[in-house]
Amino acid sequence: MNATDRTPADLLRSALAADPGRPLVTFYDDATGERVELSVATFANWVAKTANLLQGDLGAQPGDRLALLLPAHWQSAVWLLACSSVGVVAEVGADPAGADLVVSGPDTLEEARACSGERVALALRPLGGRFPQPPAGFADYAVEVPGQGDRFAPFAPVDAAGPGLVVGGEELSQAEVVARAAEDAAKAGTAGARVLSGLGYDGWEGLSAGLYGALATGGSVVLCRNLDRLAPQALAQRVESERVTHTAA
Repeated sequence: MNATDRTPADLLRSALAADPGRPLVTFYDDATGERVELSVATFANWVAKTANLLQGDLGAQPGDRLALLLPAHWQSAVWLLACSSVGVVAEVGADPAGADLVVSGPDTLEEARACSGERVALALRPLGGRFPQPPAGFADYAVEVPGQGDRFAPFAPVDAAGPGLVVGGEELSQAEVVARAAEDAAKAGTAGARVLSGLGYDGWEGLSAGLYGALATGGSVVLCRNLDRLAPQALAQRVESERVTHTAA
C-alpha cells in the first residue's frame, strides 16, 4: 500500500506494479471441488475487462448504484474491484428495485428481475463457465466479458471521498474501505499474511478478511465457499498445502 492509494482500485494498481506474479486470490468451492488461483496480474486483467464491460457496454457512471447479489467467490471479488475502478457504488445484497444495475448469481435471478436497469447474471460454474441456457432478461457475464479490453481507463476521475461500498446497511467511501481494511489487518496481525477465509461477503468482516485486507497490506487470500463441507483433517491439509498463516472462518 502506497501513501497515494486511496481507493481499492489504487491498491490493485500498486500491487500490479510491485509484483504482478504473486498469488492474490486462491478460491475453493467445497461443494464442487473447484480450485482457482489468480495472480495479481490475472486478477487485474479480469477486473479491467469487467470494468470495461461495466463502463462501456452497461453505461455505468460514477455514483451509480449496483446491487451485488453474489456469494463469496473470486468473481464477486472481481466485480467489487471493477466497481471501484469505475466509481460505481457496490451495494452488497441490496434490494435490486432501488439499484441502477444488478449483478446476480444463479440463485437470485428472480429477485434480481426487480431491477429496471441493466442486469448481468453469473453462472458461478467452474472455470468461469457460462449458463447452459442464458437467463431471459440478463446478459451472461461469461459471454460478455472475454471480448472486453485488457486495459481500463475511467471516463471520469473516481472520487476517493465518494461512496464506494454498502454492506450490512453501512455506507463506506472508497477511502474508508482502504483505511478500515488496513486497520483491521494491523489489529489482527494479518498484514502481508496469507489468510484463509470461510466468511461470507455479506458482511464487512468477510470482505475485509477475504479481499480488502490482502489488497491493503500486500497479502493474499485463500477464499473458501461451502467450507462447512470440508472435514477437519482436509482443512488442516489445505492450510498446510496453501501455506496459510492466519484463518478467518
